[in-house]
Amino acid sequence: MKNIIEVKNLTKEYKNKKAIDDLSFEVYEGEILGLLGPNGSGKSTTINCLLSLLNYQSGKIKIMGENMRPDAYDIKRQIGVIFQDVAVFEELNVIENIDYFCGLYIKDKSSRQECIEDAIKLVGLENYKKYYPKQLSGGLLRRLNIACGIAHKPKIIFLDEPTVAVDPQSRNNILDGIEKLRTNGATIIYTTHYMEEVEILCDRVIILDKGKIIASGTSDELKSLAKIEEKVTIEVQNLEQKYIEEIIGFKNAQSVVYSNNSLIITYKKGKNNLTELIDYLKNNKINYSKIFSERPTLNDVFLELTGKELRD
Repeated sequence: MKNIIEVKNLTKEYKNKKAIDDLSFEVYEGEILGLLGPNGSGKSTTINCLLSLLNYQSGKIKIMGENMRPDAYDIKRQIGVIFQDVAVFEELNVIENIDYFCGLYIKDKSSRQECIEDAIKLVGLENYKKYYPKQLSGGLLRRLNIACGIAHKPKIIFLDEPTVAVDPQSRNNILDGIEKLRTNGATIIYTTHYMEEVEILCDRVIILDKGKIIASGTSDELKSLAKIEEKVTIEVQNLEQKYIEEIIGFKNAQSVVYSNNSLIITYKKGKNNLTELIDYLKNNKINYSKIFSERPTLNDVFLELTGKELRD
């Protein structure tokens, strides 16, 4: 696969603290790459360095085969950026906002008009062209923000938390739009804290922590790193402590938690764990209403790798 972004030995320091520590990775043309990490992991610093919005101490960044520099305007014209904070003009309506941002890259009026209409259609704002930002819901406002960032049809798109605080309908619309952008040939770098979005969208995932890559691969490859093999959840009322203690003693059980009439057992390895548990419940005449088993999720892996403590 062809590299469209290449980062080698990137290091960025703030007052002798390394926000990015000898970072190297590649982004392939036409893929959606998930860039994940807890707060303070270096995601935003990495993106700002890629965009030449920050100076860095050492390393190389190539985009579309060329060295990225602050004055590399030919490269920057091929990039679209949608940051988490909505950035549109309150005094301009939907179509005027998109026209303004698209006009920064496309001067020909007829070509620009075609791009604007395509962007409006992509994000589903056909019925809101004359609305002003203050008249839009949070989901519609985020869709406008995306349209402003992609109207000029960039080859590379940076999307930072595009579905934060939106309703499920707007979220689905945004995710569908991202898939369409990739289908139309864009390469996308996607940051989010919603792991299910990563599993749905991303071809490959990089997890950052403390400025370093601690894991990378497809969602399935990352899940294989999980220490747990299986998680079983049972709805059972008034389970006595003695039964909980006996279940804790199961050979492959890693942890057992009982709360609000829900018993959650994580297994570190082994086969037939669910069969063993059902047999135990039957033999001890323990009634349960629901039971289901699931494999480790990307969220499980993320928490294992980065820790469960709160980050500032």
